[in-house]
Amino acid sequence: MSVKHALSRGLELGRSLLQLGLFKPAGRVAAKLRGERLRVTRSTRTVQPQTFLPARFRFFRRSLSGLAAQLQSAAFRRGVGGGAPRNRAVFLAFGVGLGLIEQQLEEDRTSAALCQEIQAVFRKKKFQTPLKSFTLGYKLEDYVIGKQIGKGCNAAVYEAAAPFAAPAESGKCSLLELSQKETDDDNKKAGPLRFSATPSFPLAMKMMWNIGAGSSSDAILRSMSMELVPACSQALTEEQGEFALDGHFGMVPKRLTAHPNVITVYRAFTAEVPLLPGAQEESPDVLPARLNPLGLGSNRTLFLVMKNYSCSLRQYLGVCVPNRMQASVMLLQLLEGVDHLCKQGIAHRDLKSDNVLLEFDSTGCPRLVITDFGCCLAEDLGLKLPFNSCWVNRGGNACLMAPEVATAVPGPGVMIDYSKADAWAVGTIAYELFGQPNPFYSSEGLESRTYQEQQLPPLPASVPDDVQLVVMLLLRRNTRKRPSARVAANMLHISLWGKRVLASLDRVRTDGLKDWLLCQSAVVLLKGRGSGGSSVEAEIQRCFLANLDLEDLRAAVSFLMYGQEQWKSLLAHYTV
Repeated sequence: MSVKHALSRGLELGRSLLQLGLFKPAGRVAAKLRGERLRVTRSTRTVQPQTFLPARFRFFRRSLSGLAAQLQSAAFRRGVGGGAPRNRAVFLAFGVGLGLIEQQLEEDRTSAALCQEIQAVFRKKKFQTPLKSFTLGYKLEDYVIGKQIGKGCNAAVYEAAAPFAAPAESGKCSLLELSQKETDDDNKKAGPLRFSATPSFPLAMKMMWNIGAGSSSDAILRSMSMELVPACSQALTEEQGEFALDGHFGMVPKRLTAHPNVITVYRAFTAEVPLLPGAQEESPDVLPARLNPLGLGSNRTLFLVMKNYSCSLRQYLGVCVPNRMQASVMLLQLLEGVDHLCKQGIAHRDLKSDNVLLEFDSTGCPRLVITDFGCCLAEDLGLKLPFNSCWVNRGGNACLMAPEVATAVPGPGVMIDYSKADAWAVGTIAYELFGQPNPFYSSEGLESRTYQEQQLPPLPASVPDDVQLVVMLLLRRNTRKRPSARVAANMLHISLWGKRVLASLDRVRTDGLKDWLLCQSAVVLLKGRGSGGSSVEAEIQRCFLANLDLEDLRAAVSFLMYGQEQWKSLLAHYTV
């Protein structure tokens, strides 16, 4: 470090001398900093290093505060003893600088402790299931099955009901009721709104199509075990739970804990395939031979029992256009759900609007849940997948496959990192939330393998700049420049509810953030005791406070404060 730079740093950081008493005698200042009596001559007492440490490591045994005091004292002694002005300035500058570094570290420790305390408060309250707990329902005969409400490439979903599974009182409204409340023609599209969960069928039953897995329960559970990742602890019977379930790579898949933005499977069991309504017309090839002589399916398959939601996100966006606030909250919920998956080492790998279900709270705000975990990566490998062969399954939905996954080339030692792949998919879904076609779906759309960021279509001008910035960052090709789902969610939280504290900060500091976090904690706790306000907003605010991390929060603030200048040219391109 040059002398000029050291002096400038000393002048910048020397403001602390005013707090210590600049006009006191220099000897008293040095003595105060050292915490011992004044010594004008060189001290004869030395600190002996421990026997198991080499002498060259004795510097690391001293704290920053002690080192700062020694440097400041050395500057004073050199000044009294007639040392060179250059040496005095260097010693004083470094001494004051290290003293302030120690002060900043102490503030960081205080802020981190505050985040941990807030985490502890909001993690104590577990997510409450929307259905009342029940102990039965491990047989197909326990349910009344209604009409088909959905169909995918490997399963069909039917509405279901059971006398022991009454819905909990949540005060939510259906999509049909929501359409009657809408009065602003600008916020809706023409067309019938016919998607709603029937109150008499609070459950949804997913029947997997079993082709090639055999008819034994053990073989079925082993083959379809990834569908059980979001299953609760009571989903399987004790006998079924004893099966050594194998995932894609022969290991037991992980189980997700409950989260408001992730689907929960309440029951999972195997049974003989029945002839359900519409099966002969919709999917005759997957039926067993006893129901269709030309069918290829097995006699038994896996059934999953979940909550019956109003509709999928794709169905909702086909008939409604959410307003700016609702779209931002929906985007935030997807990021919260993806962050929950990443924290538990699970990658969904098939995130799209068809695999997101929603319902509505009492205020009409959509609540989103991520579903369909058949393609997920949920094993001890974590979020990285060995890609040593082209036969390794990289996930579903090639259109919304992140660039680092789509461009991966198999080879010895190659690993695909999925830690930010689902967050990239959320960035593409954001276009749909704000009324635009997904740029990676249209016939002349972009390809994740080859697109350039400048080719991304603009978002509407009504979308806030902070939200546009989040979407742009999520769609960065370089994973090092792409924020994680947690950091992106923090950016939206601060943008929606902490705009004032962000405007009051001139740089990344923790004092203003600490005050805002305490206020947010009090507000969320008070909301939990009352009945007013949006329960969806209260849920995502609790998720934010339960996952506080000082470094992630600072990263989000840095993106928001300095991102506008850094991405100024890109923002000009994306704005209509």
